[in-house]
Amino acid sequence: MSRASLILALTALVALALLPFYAGEYFINLASQILIAAIFASSLNLLVGYGGLTSLGHAAFVGVSAYVFAWLTTHAGAGPAVAAAAALVGATIVACVFGLVALRATGLGFLMITLAFSQILWGLAYRWASVTNGDNGISGIPRFSPFGLSLDGAAAFYWFTLALCVIAFAAIAAFASSAFGAALRGTRDEPRRMAALGHDVRLIRWITFVYAGFWAGVAGLLYVNYNKFIHPSAMSITNSAEGLLAVIAGGSGTLAGPIVGATLIMLLKNYVSAYVERWNMLLGFVFVAIVLIAPDGVIPGLRRAAARIRGGRK
Repeated sequence: MSRASLILALTALVALALLPFYAGEYFINLASQILIAAIFASSLNLLVGYGGLTSLGHAAFVGVSAYVFAWLTTHAGAGPAVAAAAALVGATIVACVFGLVALRATGLGFLMITLAFSQILWGLAYRWASVTNGDNGISGIPRFSPFGLSLDGAAAFYWFTLALCVIAFAAIAAFASSAFGAALRGTRDEPRRMAALGHDVRLIRWITFVYAGFWAGVAGLLYVNYNKFIHPSAMSITNSAEGLLAVIAGGSGTLAGPIVGATLIMLLKNYVSAYVERWNMLLGFVFVAIVLIAPDGVIPGLRRAAARIRGGRK
């Protein structure tokens, strides 16, 4: 990361940390939703951007994590801390199993397998009413209280979410910039050459799949604690598609791209929709404009524009 990028990132972090002091509760809650969506999109970006594996079932891990936490706290009498740990373990185990099967294929086959798996879980959430309460969902879910601190207030939950976001983005950035991340990009660009050099392509992809599933589980844990409610729609194809759209619109294979894409989609979904009835159509127009102006996403497009400006000055 360049010095200018580091200064910009620190400035943005300070502004975000101070948000509850100059914004109302509505915008604080909206910011919490954006941060949760950004973690989800960033985890998916590990597969799409760095691994070249387009998934349409990533929301399944959000749903598994959320349902495990909800059921344990409302039906099994478990404390939020124990339920949170079990939720992350559950999402990771599901990612392990899904990855073993899905990674037997690539390209369109991989996309269809991930979609099929997510739809199986989505249908199970609807039909297994004794556990998931079916279409009624599970409500009355208590928020966890880390170190005895209550997160019931909008500002407290936002700060906690922001802290987890910083950890998540740092962990994902370290993963992507490591030697393993370079090997992952190699499997994306030249899988046969990587195999010829002695790299286990499938193992590299599987580890990435599991790691991405874990962070999607973190997003699911925050999601269910924010809403205090979980419904089968949380693991629907719509949620997976929104995450994929965020990655593509912001710029796949970049660290900031999914954050920008998630921010754009959540603003359109939660804020603009209050003023524009057909916000989905507006989202489509925005996405078409991004594809026409910056085909590889907002962040790469801004980088090219900045490079042209610097070149013009010289």
